[in-house]
Amino acid sequence: MKSIIWSLGLLVLVAVGATVLVWSGAYNIAADQPHWSLTEDLMETVRDRSIVARLSGITAPDLGDESLIRVGAGNYDAMCVGCHLQPGEDHSELSVGLYPAPPNLSRDKAEDPVEAFWIIKHGIKMSGMPAWGKSMEDEYIWGMVAFLQRLPGMSADQYHELVEASEGHTHGHADTDDTHDEGATIHAHPDGSQHEHKD
Repeated sequence: MKSIIWSLGLLVLVAVGATVLVWSGAYNIAADQPHWSLTEDLMETVRDRSIVARLSGITAPDLGDESLIRVGAGNYDAMCVGCHLQPGEDHSELSVGLYPAPPNLSRDKAEDPVEAFWIIKHGIKMSGMPAWGKSMEDEYIWGMVAFLQRLPGMSADQYHELVEASEGHTHGHADTDDTHDEGATIHAHPDGSQHEHKD
């Protein structure tokens, strides 16, 4: 019984302490001040485990499809370079003011394409990463994922040549009821048309 009372007392103290912390304004929410290390560790763990728990059933298409990569190049250049940069850039006016700092995708490869797809589609709360799936169909998101596999190590000239060869900013109309099948395989064609089928 004594251990139960101690446990309840500890829970009450934690709850009171958390309430005081929130209402006092002691925690600095400013983007130019880093999180406490404990807060950062907790948020990173929550983020990583949350994403992994939601990847089941998502199947990547052929990410070596050149037409799919070209589609992704145009959309990346239109929608992503402000935060995630292009070859030859170390920062941008926007990227230096974001916290947490967005990864430099022109240098750091997205190792897991399925995870990259989920993040691009659904975004991440309180990070500045939007949910592009609200306005972009899955095949175009896969195009950006395919492009991200090619981007690291690309020269500035190669980057601009690929962007120029693309159709620019184009991504269809996303399903607002979120019923689009994330497990579908996407086939993109040089004429810009796409179709999908279940494997």
